[in-house]
Amino acid sequence: MSDDGMGPAWEKAEKAIAKGKGQSALKILREADPDGKEVTTLRLAGHATWLNAKASGNRAEYRKAANLMREATKKNPRDKKAGNVYNDLLNEMQNKGISETTLPRLLNDGTPTPAGMVAILLAGIIVLAAINLANRTDVTTDIVELQMTWNGGADSGTVTIELYPMDAPDHVDNFKTLVNDGDYDNTIFHRIIDGFMIQGGDFTNQDGTGGHAGNFYGYCNGQVSEDSTCSGAGASAWTVPDEADNGRVHNACTISMAKTSPPHTGGSQFFLIPEDSAPDWLDGVHTVFGSITDGCEHVTAISEVATGEGDVPAQPVTLVSATFVGSEVTPWYQFW
Repeated sequence: MSDDGMGPAWEKAEKAIAKGKGQSALKILREADPDGKEVTTLRLAGHATWLNAKASGNRAEYRKAANLMREATKKNPRDKKAGNVYNDLLNEMQNKGISETTLPRLLNDGTPTPAGMVAILLAGIIVLAAINLANRTDVTTDIVELQMTWNGGADSGTVTIELYPMDAPDHVDNFKTLVNDGDYDNTIFHRIIDGFMIQGGDFTNQDGTGGHAGNFYGYCNGQVSEDSTCSGAGASAWTVPDEADNGRVHNACTISMAKTSPPHTGGSQFFLIPEDSAPDWLDGVHTVFGSITDGCEHVTAISEVATGEGDVPAQPVTLVSATFVGSEVTPWYQFW
């Protein structure tokens, strides 16, 4: 479609953006330029996506907006509107501690960044170019939000977790199933240790003795099996095979699978690591399958509540609900 034909749609989209209606603007742009070929479409789509990111606080939405604005400025470096919006977006992302990509940018308009300078010394220009290209490919969005209350409901907060489907596919699939089935809703964190972790996910017994995998992964109570009935024990015996050698470690603000001492005995119980903990003795034993991208301060606050015998919190700590915000792989250029 010619620029003249696109003009009315762009004008409508700009008015929607001026009113703070990001979704409306994107709907107009999708209908007028579904392939996102026009520079002005990219600029407006980036701005509209930024509005959505502001409203939701979703880091993936911020990165999607940055991708769109970067492409707009590349296609037309003289577009001052695109440049100004892009710079304002990057400044906001920096203030919020959100990287433009999931890995550090190595080049900025062809000029090595500080991270790029270090990488060049270590790996060489060809390797860096490949990493930079890979960093510009598809954006994976696998995010869950946990609505939490503690101190008997006196305090509440939202914890946002970004999962690692590429590094721990079985654990992420299992977690998704349990979330989508509502198994985690209104469960408790039954074990809390200050400076270490908070543990929950026992949706059957609520005390750390129960729970199980949401699907059959070829293991019954840690033993390889082709029998999904687990010799009559049923789903209560389903466990998840370890993926602890995936390179992910127990840094602060991560989520890991709880299990008994034998391998492959994880089920539904998990633990969240607060800001002041990094239990590296669990690396290679328990599977880290995600990181807390927002709300880790709530995990830290919960880890400091009063506890009694068996590390049970003196007042209930409740996972009110677990909800997926998104679970999709979207090409970096696609905003619809």
